[in-house]
Amino acid sequence: MTQPYRPYEAHPQAKALVLWLFCSAGLVFAMIVVGAITRLTESGLSMVEWRPLMGALPPLNEEEWHRVFTLYKASPEYTAKNFWMSLEDFKRIFFWEWFHRLLGRTIGLVYALPLLYFWVRRMIPQGFKLRLLGLLALGGAQGLMGWVMVQSGLIDRPSVSHFRLAAHLSLALLIFSLLLWTALSLRGVQPAPHKALYRHAKIALGFLICTILWGAFTAGLDAGLVYNETFPKMGGRWIPPEVFGHGPAWLALLQKPEGVQFLHRWLAVSTVLVISSLWLHGYLKRYGSLAFHLLAVMVFVQFTLGLWTLLSGVWIPAAALHQSGAVLLLALLIINLKKLGRRC
Repeated sequence: MTQPYRPYEAHPQAKALVLWLFCSAGLVFAMIVVGAITRLTESGLSMVEWRPLMGALPPLNEEEWHRVFTLYKASPEYTAKNFWMSLEDFKRIFFWEWFHRLLGRTIGLVYALPLLYFWVRRMIPQGFKLRLLGLLALGGAQGLMGWVMVQSGLIDRPSVSHFRLAAHLSLALLIFSLLLWTALSLRGVQPAPHKALYRHAKIALGFLICTILWGAFTAGLDAGLVYNETFPKMGGRWIPPEVFGHGPAWLALLQKPEGVQFLHRWLAVSTVLVISSLWLHGYLKRYGSLAFHLLAVMVFVQFTLGLWTLLSGVWIPAAALHQSGAVLLLALLIINLKKLGRRC
C-alpha cells in the first residue's frame, strides 16, 4: 500500500503548526462572516476613528459613549441617513463594527504569538518561514485595507466604495486560502495528481473568484435590493434596460446596481456549470473523493442560498449564510486543487 505523503513525519513538531494554521483559518472564516453581518446591518461606518491599541476596548462609560456618538454625528452617514438615531440606536450598530475589529486584533495575536514561539524554538520546517512571514504581512495589510475602506465613507458619501469593499473581502479570502493551503502542505495529503482535472479545477477557481468579486460589488452597491422578485429574468427581461440604456455596458456592469447584479447572477450560473462539469469529468475519469463529491453538492447549496438571499430582499440570516457558503466552496476547491496538483 502506498503511504500518504506527510512532510511533517520528518519534523513531528510540525503537527502543532498545522493545528495553529487551521485555527487561524477558522478565525478568518468567522471574521468574514462577522464582516458580512457588519455590512448587512450597516454598522461599518459607526466607528469613525482608527485606534489600533485603545480601540480594542468599547466605550466604558456614558461620557465616552457620548464622545464617540458626537464623532459619528459629523459623518456623512449620520447626516444623510441616520439623523433619527438616538444613543441607544447607535450602540446597536456600534457593537458589530467594534466586534469585527476586535476579532481582527484577536486573529493578529493568535497568529503572531505562536509564530514567534515556533520561530524561537526552531519548529518551522525548511521552506515555510517566508510563507508564514508573508501571511503575517498580509494580515497587517488587511487591517490597513479595512481602514482605507471605511475612510471612503467618511468624507462625502454615506457608504463605502464597493471597489474597496471588494478589495477588503478579496484580501481576507486570499489570507484564508493561503492559511489553508499552507496547513495542507505541512500536514500532507494523499496526492492523486491528474493534469487534466487540475487544469479544469483551476478554471473553476477562476469562475468562483469572479463570482465572489461581483458578489462583493453587489453587497457594496446594495444591488440585491433591485430586481429581487424574479429569477432568472429581471423585471420580465433577460437583460435589464440599465445595462445598455445609459452609457457603456462595461461601466454598468461595474458601477450600476442593476448591471452588477445581472453579471453576478450569470457568473453564479456559470460557476455552477463549470464545477458540475468538473465533477462529471472526475466521474468519467473514475476519480472521486469525499472532498470532490462535497464540492459538487456545495455549489448547488451555495446557488440556492444566493437565490434565497435575492428573493428574500437580502434577509440578513440568508445573506450571511450565502457569504459563509462562498468561503466553504472556496475551501473545498482549494482542498481538491491540493489533491490534484503537485506537492508544494
